[in-house]
Amino acid sequence: MTAPPTSSALVPRIVTGVLVLGPLVALGLGLPLLWGHVVHLRDVILGLVLYAITGHGITVGFHRMFTHRSFKPKRALKIVLAVAGSLAVEGSVVSWVANHRRHHMFSDDAGDPHSPHASGPGIAGQIRGFAHAHVGWLFKADTTSASRYAPDLLRDRDVAVVSRLFPLFAVVSLAIPFASGWVLSRTLAGALSALLWAGLVRMALLHHVTWSINSVCHMFGRRPFTDKDRSTNVAALAIVSLGESWHNFHHAFPSSARHGVGRGQLDSSAAVIRFFERAGWATKVRWPGAEHLAAGAPA
Repeated sequence: MTAPPTSSALVPRIVTGVLVLGPLVALGLGLPLLWGHVVHLRDVILGLVLYAITGHGITVGFHRMFTHRSFKPKRALKIVLAVAGSLAVEGSVVSWVANHRRHHMFSDDAGDPHSPHASGPGIAGQIRGFAHAHVGWLFKADTTSASRYAPDLLRDRDVAVVSRLFPLFAVVSLAIPFASGWVLSRTLAGALSALLWAGLVRMALLHHVTWSINSVCHMFGRRPFTDKDRSTNVAALAIVSLGESWHNFHHAFPSSARHGVGRGQLDSSAAVIRFFERAGWATKVRWPGAEHLAAGAPA
């Protein structure tokens, strides 16, 4: 018989539940109040700007730079990316990186924290696996050891400080759209509208896009570069995922700064890294070479 969760184990699950379900509840409560009203353009623009900043904080910062060392940043850029990724409210930089490195070490095998292929055969197993990979794993006890998977970040004083301040950045991520809406509209209604669309909805959309890399990009799509695991390329998610959905190439060459390497494969995160390189803020960028492209060429 399984022992009931302790209070220390319940708190993270409650926080996760609020982060996962809170934006959807807020949207459900807000829509009746907004029925018959058009969403203001300022909310859309503010939401897109914050999506781009926080999303690239995850893809360029947490993922390609902190997790895989795709490039070496100047100290100021390192801190900015750590903060921008924290504003996405997907967990602290240390915990995010540790979980993702563990995912790569055990990809779609025992030990992978969010593989969709460990829930049994058949349609029912696939549905359970998809749900687990998308959000279910977030509600399970996190057994990933930061000292094992992210010791370099624990030793980095800048990153360690930003990681400890994650709860503050989570609040700031919602305070920014509320304050911006207030300043731009001079009304409480404008502030609450910006909080809903540019805060909660923006955050929820980015969360589900990120989780789709765990679920969709390990169940559907093409595998031109590697079949060592079930990672796939999914073109339909390329724009909203900021280039992360070229996931099969990423699993073949994890340290590459670019994931979308084929013609027409949009990868805004790689474009941001290229800008940082040209500005002199990023060095030792690991761009894919001809041998990487040849790996996915038809036989």
